[in-house]
Amino acid sequence: MTHPQSKNKPREIAAVDLGSNSFHMVVARVVGEGLQIVSRHKQRVRLAAGLDDQHRLSDEAIRRGVECLAMFAERLNGLDMENVRIAATHTLRQARNVDTFIERARQVLPYPIEIISGEEEARLIYMGVSHTQQNVGRKLVIDIGGGSTELVIGDNFEPALVNSKRVGCVSYNERFFPKGNITPKQFAAAQLATQQKLESLASQYRQASWQVALGASGTIKAIREVIIGLGDEDGIITRKRLDNLIEKLLKFKNSDSIDLPGLSADRQPVFAAGVAILSGIFDALAIESMRFSDGALREGLLYEMEDRFQRTDIRGRTTDDMAARYNIDLSHARRVQHTAAYFYAQAEPDKGSKKAELAGLLNWAALLHEVGLSIGYPGYHKHSAYILRNTNLPGFNQEQQTVLATLARFHRKALKLNEMPKFTLFKPKLIETLICALRLACVLHSQRNDEALPEIALSVDKKGAWQLTFPTGWLQDNRLLAADLEAEKQYWQSVNWTLTFSD
Repeated sequence: MTHPQSKNKPREIAAVDLGSNSFHMVVARVVGEGLQIVSRHKQRVRLAAGLDDQHRLSDEAIRRGVECLAMFAERLNGLDMENVRIAATHTLRQARNVDTFIERARQVLPYPIEIISGEEEARLIYMGVSHTQQNVGRKLVIDIGGGSTELVIGDNFEPALVNSKRVGCVSYNERFFPKGNITPKQFAAAQLATQQKLESLASQYRQASWQVALGASGTIKAIREVIIGLGDEDGIITRKRLDNLIEKLLKFKNSDSIDLPGLSADRQPVFAAGVAILSGIFDALAIESMRFSDGALREGLLYEMEDRFQRTDIRGRTTDDMAARYNIDLSHARRVQHTAAYFYAQAEPDKGSKKAELAGLLNWAALLHEVGLSIGYPGYHKHSAYILRNTNLPGFNQEQQTVLATLARFHRKALKLNEMPKFTLFKPKLIETLICALRLACVLHSQRNDEALPEIALSVDKKGAWQLTFPTGWLQDNRLLAADLEAEKQYWQSVNWTLTFSD
């Protein structure tokens, strides 16, 4: 039996964090200008433990992850696509067979899974902490996950230093505490390895300084709970308290035998690794004390989801900043943007669920397609692709960033489609339509002048053939552009695409 929904019922949004050790889901209602958490769910999946030396996830690890997502799907049932964000972090970033995981996940959960970069994960963690803490001034935020550790310094809602390092409690447990064995020598080795990982950024972070250090997520929460259990009720982690905890921890020879007040059974197997990592971070960054923050990645996803309906999209700021950094010819880029958007709207007239997102990616790619000119003109489309693929772009998940790089790579010259990357969030045909729209816009603005283009009619038939119709006599009066269009037509024919034009 179904019940009619109240028109005034608050909008529900959900965020899912596919971590290396556990999967988390949080559901919230949008109430006024804030969020009201209505449910939290956590499942220990131990995904990182299923990653082999060739960076392939075992079938068993994939099964555990998919079973967890099937349970989460029961709670998410009925939520609109735009009200759910699922972010995958370190282990799924590393897994070479991530496509297999995503394909099996899609069978039980209809919402798209975003693979996010380490820097994007760090930024979102910082946003989650910032939204759930009172204004504490300049802050250092640390999140020790199963496969990576994120470190951010920022003021209010603006991160200034953002880094992600491959230091995690699951991976370090496998490396330094095999079979759960704990010795002072192994513990010291894990501490030292952490300090070595942070060596390149430690001085910069110490010089940047902060008023308060905040720790997020399970590892630091578990350490806080044990410190409270040992008698320090405020739960603040200090160097002295951490050393006291380490002294007690090293009395146990194996993780199975750890008996510390406040330590949960599910955290017990990776606890020694987590403590060693935090101790190494304290030493590397000269941290005096750290408080725990309830907010983390999933809260960052929630608040940003709501922010995008009300405030400037962070991706717009990211691309504008990049355009300024690489001295983009903005007048030319805006003309290409406008024409590419026009062609895309004509080629994809139906409002599919992905159209708005793809239109945005086309817009940002059109703005940034010439960043490679900063390296040199020959092959600049390849330079542009490299820059867009390897730069930290706040607000973009890994696949969205790959789309930008792909559009830049294929906006001119030969269409070597065998070099197209695989996508999990977007069908290849959708990406090809974006490429067509951007290529034509670039051709028509190749003379880089301020003269407006005439009205151009575009039709795309059921077989995907593109037909451009110009005003009578226009091509004859613009023979250089006509020649460029003829060359473009040959590029299309080389990959069995069809482009025709007439006036």
